[in-house]
Amino acid sequence: MKIKKYIAASMPEAMKQVRAELGNNAVILQSKIIYTGGFLGMFKKRNIEVLAAIDPDLNTSRPPQEKPMPAPIPAPKLLPKVERNLDLEVMKELQKSPVPANEEIMKQLARMNQHIQKMSESGKLQMELPIQLQTVMDRLVRQDLDVDIQSRLTAKLLERWYLAGANSPVEEVYVWAEDFLYEEMKRYNFGELTLKKKFINVIGPTGVGKTTTLAKMAAEFMMKHQKKIGFITTDTYRIAAIDQLKTYATILNVPIEVCYNLEDFEKATKSLADCDIILVDTAGRNFRNQQYVQDLKEVVDYNSDMETLLVLSLTAKQTDMEEIYQQFSSIHIDHFIFTKLDETSTYGAMINLVVKYQKGVAYVTTGQNVPDDIMPADPRQIAKRMIEVD
Repeated sequence: MKIKKYIAASMPEAMKQVRAELGNNAVILQSKIIYTGGFLGMFKKRNIEVLAAIDPDLNTSRPPQEKPMPAPIPAPKLLPKVERNLDLEVMKELQKSPVPANEEIMKQLARMNQHIQKMSESGKLQMELPIQLQTVMDRLVRQDLDVDIQSRLTAKLLERWYLAGANSPVEEVYVWAEDFLYEEMKRYNFGELTLKKKFINVIGPTGVGKTTTLAKMAAEFMMKHQKKIGFITTDTYRIAAIDQLKTYATILNVPIEVCYNLEDFEKATKSLADCDIILVDTAGRNFRNQQYVQDLKEVVDYNSDMETLLVLSLTAKQTDMEEIYQQFSSIHIDHFIFTKLDETSTYGAMINLVVKYQKGVAYVTTGQNVPDDIMPADPRQIAKRMIEVD
């Protein structure tokens, strides 16, 4: 891609220079008003500065008598600045300019997207966008959406923006962003479990609400699916943990077994053989202690007909969530469960972890009430939460 700057007294004159030198397939990256000359800061002359680019492979309309193009300007480390508010003169002039075939437009946009991706490798996006796009992206930055996802989204929004005529309202851009986030997530398994596995095991650090979430799931399986449920708890580290699950077992009228080792787990499995679903509660301990995961393997038989869900709190930092995932990665994780949705207004970590680890979300929880305050995860609803206006 070749990039060149033009300065002229007016936009029509600048566009004339662009078309004469780069051809009709040139892309306008930036336009702004500048002031030059003058004396002691006064009597400066108003000019238009235009930054234009062209892919040499697409430029078939440049007059043959033109002098050879100068060497391409090295790609900057940061993304190019695109004028937030496109000048009306720019829009009028672009509308007058000959429009290349749709196939060529798509090729230009594809190459522009690749250019954006390459220049975002610095790990921080620094580019100005049309105000409608910038409003949406500012929202997603506040939601802590990963930079890599931001980069892909920016490219998609720019593509749709220019194909739509560069005049879409911000409400439409929000819809585009929601659709993009939904597409990013929908390829993974979301929503309530299929209940094809006999054992459902929840793992995670202390304080994320594993035991309460387990009770909510048990109530849903019983009332909605008419399943016979049994509990196994291996959480023998907390004094009140067993009593808490026993209380839920009493309320729900389901059997419960306590396990201290693999032998106990095998006995519990036989004791609960007539249950359709056995829900396994594990101890919540300091996730930074690698011995914790080894202890789990010494109590729970992960070779059983088991589905494992990693429970994470949305009030935690994403860096901590990623460290938790890494600590548990020696155990096959089927889905995420995100708790404490009601205690935060930042949801970016859900999408970030789903995309990074390619795992879907089974449930999200919104409080402590059993059997309420739990719902099957829906990628569309998560995307809506991300782009809701503050």
